[in-house]
Amino acid sequence: MTFSSALALAAGAVLVCAVSVLWLTSVRSVIRAVAIQGVALGTVALILGVDQRDPGLIAAASVVLVLKGAVIPALLSRSGGGDSRGRESRPLVNVPASLVAAAALIVVAFVTTRGVGRFVGTSAGSLVPVGVATMLIGFFVLVTRRRPVFQIVGLLMVDNGIALVAFLSTAGVPFLIELGVSLDIFLGVMMLMVLTRRLKVEFGDVDLDELQELRD
Repeated sequence: MTFSSALALAAGAVLVCAVSVLWLTSVRSVIRAVAIQGVALGTVALILGVDQRDPGLIAAASVVLVLKGAVIPALLSRSGGGDSRGRESRPLVNVPASLVAAAALIVVAFVTTRGVGRFVGTSAGSLVPVGVATMLIGFFVLVTRRRPVFQIVGLLMVDNGIALVAFLSTAGVPFLIELGVSLDIFLGVMMLMVLTRRLKVEFGDVDLDELQELRD
C-alpha cells in the first residue's frame, strides 16, 4: 500500500467513525466508535511521521493513540458505558435526519475547503476537508444529543477534527503542543465525567431534558 493510499484510508476511517456516531444509539457502541476514531487519528500522525522521519510527529502519534484510542474511551466506558439505560432514545434530530445532515455537512466541508489542498500542495493537504467535516459533525452531535456522554463524545470529535486538519495541513504540530492539547482535553473529559457521575448518583438519570425540569 502506498503512502497516499494508507493516509487516505486512515483519514477516511476518522470520518466514517464520526458519521457512525450519528447512526448508533447505544453508549457502548458510540464509545467504541470514538475509540476507533482515536486510533485512526493516531495512525494518520504515525504515517506522516514515518514518511517524513520525524520523531516529534511519531511521539505525538503515540500520545494520540494512548489517550484518545485507549485511556479516554476506557474512562468513558466506566462512566456511562455500563449503564443499562445508556441509550440515546430521544435525540433532538432523529437518526435518518442526522445522517442526511451529516451528508450535507460533508459536502459543505469539501466545497468550502477544497482550495486548501491546492494551497498546501501535498497529497495530505487534499484530505483537509475530511478533518473539517469531522469537526462539523462533532458540533452537530454536541447540539443534537441529550445525554452528557454523547456530548463528551461530540467534544472529542471536534478536537479530533481540528487535530486531523493540523496534521494534514502542516505535516503535524510540535509534540509539546499536541501533548498540551491532548492533556487539556483529557482533563476536560475527566471533569465532565465526574459531573455526570455525580448527577447520576443524585438524580438517577442524566438526560438533559429531565434535568431541565428540576427546581431548587
